[in-house]
Amino acid sequence: MAETDLLCNEETINLCFDDGDLFEPLDDQTHQSNGGKRGNGRSESEPLIFLPCPSEDCVRWMVERESKHIPRNDYLMRLRNGEMDMSLRKEALDWIFKACAHHNFGELCLYLAINYLDRFLSEGKKWIIQLAAVACLSMAAKIDEVNVPSIVELQAGDPKFLFEGKNVKKMEIFVLSLLKWNIKPHTPFNFIEYFIRKMNDDEVQSGPLIARSFQIISSTIKGIDFLEFRPSEIAAAVAVYVSGEKRAMDIDKALSGFFIVEKNVTEELKAKMNAHK
Repeated sequence: MAETDLLCNEETINLCFDDGDLFEPLDDQTHQSNGGKRGNGRSESEPLIFLPCPSEDCVRWMVERESKHIPRNDYLMRLRNGEMDMSLRKEALDWIFKACAHHNFGELCLYLAINYLDRFLSEGKKWIIQLAAVACLSMAAKIDEVNVPSIVELQAGDPKFLFEGKNVKKMEIFVLSLLKWNIKPHTPFNFIEYFIRKMNDDEVQSGPLIARSFQIISSTIKGIDFLEFRPSEIAAAVAVYVSGEKRAMDIDKALSGFFIVEKNVTEELKAKMNAHK
């Protein structure tokens, strides 16, 4: 892309930031190539590596803190009533999906990038959304991927504009400041194995169920219908969904004594997943 295709030049970008609030951005030079391995520390030919299964105490601890890493409570309402332009979010997410597919980024990287973007937008920041999307994906890749392309190479997937690296790094800092540097959210991926194991007998092979769960979780983050639910609720509902109707009937027994998931929430999420297929 030619230099004239840049959306914002340095002077315009600088007007958006207060230099006194800038710190060093996440360093993309610390993520070097590692023997052809891709995100989550595996090569393309290696099997999916799942996150560790947390203990019940750990799950309870994550539940208590997950609300600190989700968009503001009124975000979904503002999207639905038109106060926020949903088409801008859709355009940004479409690009993130394309760029992740191009670079073969993992499901968690994709989820993190969209989590950052939704939290950023929920703070009422609507300007330069494509630049924010690039910054959010750049941050997510540095957190979760082994091979992180340069900022210019990152902007694959036929973006409308191409941004200079220094401007993306400034936007990274701006996003980080709005997120209060909370960039390791508790996602449905952190909870899923716990719920899969809780809802299934030891004889059941959990690997295929978890892999299927990862696909479903990734498919839910593009729309807005699932924004009203917490990550733990989504994980529980997905676990029920992939475990099958026979095992799903035992949800009351499986989740008895565990306060974080209500059956009506799980059933509502299952209905949304069926409609989402």
